[in-house]
Amino acid sequence: MAAAEATEATAEATAGGRGGGGGGRPPLCLLVLGMAGSGKTTFVQRVTGHLHGRGSPPYVINLDPAVHDVPFPANIDIRDTVKYKEVMKQYGLGPNGGIVTSLNLFATRFDQVMKFIEKCQNTNQYVLIDTPGQIEVFTWSASGTIITEALASSFPTIVVYVMDTSRSTNPVTFMSNMLYACSILYKTKLPFIVVMNKTDIIDHSFAVEWMQDFETFQDALNQETTYASNLTRSMSLVLDEFYSSLRVVGFSAVQGTGLDELFVQVSSAAEEYEREYRPEYERLKKSLASAQSERRREQLERLRTDVGSVALDPGTATEGFVSAPGPSDLILTRGALAEEEDDEEADSDTDDIDHQATEESQEIGSEGTRCFHSTDALGAGCRLTRSL
Repeated sequence: MAAAEATEATAEATAGGRGGGGGGRPPLCLLVLGMAGSGKTTFVQRVTGHLHGRGSPPYVINLDPAVHDVPFPANIDIRDTVKYKEVMKQYGLGPNGGIVTSLNLFATRFDQVMKFIEKCQNTNQYVLIDTPGQIEVFTWSASGTIITEALASSFPTIVVYVMDTSRSTNPVTFMSNMLYACSILYKTKLPFIVVMNKTDIIDHSFAVEWMQDFETFQDALNQETTYASNLTRSMSLVLDEFYSSLRVVGFSAVQGTGLDELFVQVSSAAEEYEREYRPEYERLKKSLASAQSERRREQLERLRTDVGSVALDPGTATEGFVSAPGPSDLILTRGALAEEEDDEEADSDTDDIDHQATEESQEIGSEGTRCFHSTDALGAGCRLTRSL
């Protein structure tokens, strides 16, 4: 009893500490994934109502373009931006192709969604993101990767994998679910929580026991006679390390049980993000910025080589140093340079030779013969012509 009260108090402190005024802290994003029919949308509805009741309304985003009705108030709904049926008609696609294309179109404008999330950090400390029912559409598409990495690089992000407990009583089906959860964990590289939903139908204790006790799981597999049982037996050994660090929560979206334990695990996952994941993302950001800076520097060096050494900063020029004119300087001073060259040529010609020919006429004889003495521009001498 005391342990339950302590857990509830911790959950209230966790939810209340991030609720209300955010104090400028970045919101915590919960990316809800799961198989079709596992209860993702109902899970988001229950968590949204719970946070509203605590006075900490979340910022809710719906990324399922094919859903008919959304049972929770969505701040951003993909259906307001992309018309799923129109996409199918225009591109001649089926249901899954229409969902993928709709997500791709929405992902091209996800930078605007990021701006809305940044603005809500003073009023909303949780961001709930409901994904399409077909899990492979989101987890293995380019748009899903873009959305996940965009969120994780800017905000604390946790992946919540919703699992249908009532359909995992078979050990082979249970192993398939765990393999898919493991693949998502290593693909997203983010803090991971497995929510075993529908505990109102069947308790999740059998699944927890299978994860913690290998022999118990082997006994359950011995009752299976299919060829998949041998593969499942081998894979259970591989996933043993995966189970050891996995956060598991029993949950009922219908009754609301497990909410307190859920927020305790969310708080633990948020601390893990700040401790392990954020430094890695910061390192990747610095590495990318350094690579971009290096590329700009190389482009600038190539430009300098092409146009010659140009003083880009006039303030750094030393006294007595005259920089070579750049292309713009040549364009602006071309006419002035031409005029100066003409003036210099005119002055030198006047000093050396006279371009204006002088003609002197003299009478040479009394018999009507005239001699014209002409001096040409080159001073070549006299030329005598006889005029009849």
